Amino acid sequence: MTLLLAGDIGGTKTILRLAETSDSAGLHTIYQESYHSADFPDLVPIVQQFLAKANTSSIPEKACFAIAGPIVKNTAKLTNLIWFLDTERLQQELGIPHISLINDFAAIGYGILGLQRQDLHTLQVGKSQPEAPIAIIGAGTGLGQGFLIKQGNNYQVFPSEGGHADFAPRNEIEFQLLRYLLGKHDIQRLSVERVVSGMGIVAIYQFLRDRKFAAESPDIAQIVRTWEQEAGQEERSVDPGAAIGKAALQGSDRLSEQTLQLFIEAYGAEAGNLALKLLPYGGLYIAGGIAPKILPLIQNSGFLLNFTQKGRMRRLLEEIPVYIILNPQVGLIGAVLCAARL
Repeated sequence: MTLLLAGDIGGTKTILRLAETSDSAGLHTIYQESYHSADFPDLVPIVQQFLAKANTSSIPEKACFAIAGPIVKNTAKLTNLIWFLDTERLQQELGIPHISLINDFAAIGYGILGLQRQDLHTLQVGKSQPEAPIAIIGAGTGLGQGFLIKQGNNYQVFPSEGGHADFAPRNEIEFQLLRYLLGKHDIQRLSVERVVSGMGIVAIYQFLRDRKFAAESPDIAQIVRTWEQEAGQEERSVDPGAAIGKAALQGSDRLSEQTLQLFIEAYGAEAGNLALKLLPYGGLYIAGGIAPKILPLIQNSGFLLNFTQKGRMRRLLEEIPVYIILNPQVGLIGAVLCAARL
């Protein structure tokens, strides 16, 4: 038996899981707990409190923490927190011999390998090739991208910064959106993340509102105005992206429906761009918190049309399996699997 500690560490929430692995029984969870990250000065006291509450007599032999931010030489500085994590310090203070820090999107890559059928929604069946690359794209706070390559009996996971590539408009309304956002932010280039993400949903709404593509509903208008007035604050009191998505799902606000339509089309197009670069016949997995919440809209909108609309390459993309990840703890699953490999 090997005791493992895994964590999904974010600026808002930290989730820890204690698991054990054995040759006969595989992996199984012993204890799990969630914490508000800002209530603690560092990760160490959270882990110490967690292990005390888990009431285990043994210290984990291995640990892996998925971090919302880049990992540089086994260290990480978290966005929106004063925490600075270093594997050597963590090993010393926690008494855990083997600790790894990985990017949160890399953790999703590992987590894909531990998902069950019920954790996925198949958007396009395609023709799966077990030895081919696997691609991941996920719109949430930002736009994560990554891929997995088969090496022997295992996969190696590679994160990327593909979400910061240039946004490529494909029609007149997207060209107008590009010009609007360049002017609004007084910038020279626009990353695709500014359109395909939670903040992208709000940006598209503002663009359509300001260009008067449809009238605003009073409820959504008030939420967006409050969010705009709270610009610069560490925490805002409203989430306009969630409100816009909910209104679009309910069909209660035309402007919100138009916003999600444009967002989903851009999302599908960027997923198709990633697929062209990798040819991931092992599957393209859509992660992030947004897709499961607007699943009916993705199913019934232009996501797949824009995914495959790549001219002569259309037939290639129609053969790529496309899945939406439904399990919100895929990153934590990945951290457990990564810890087991240490």
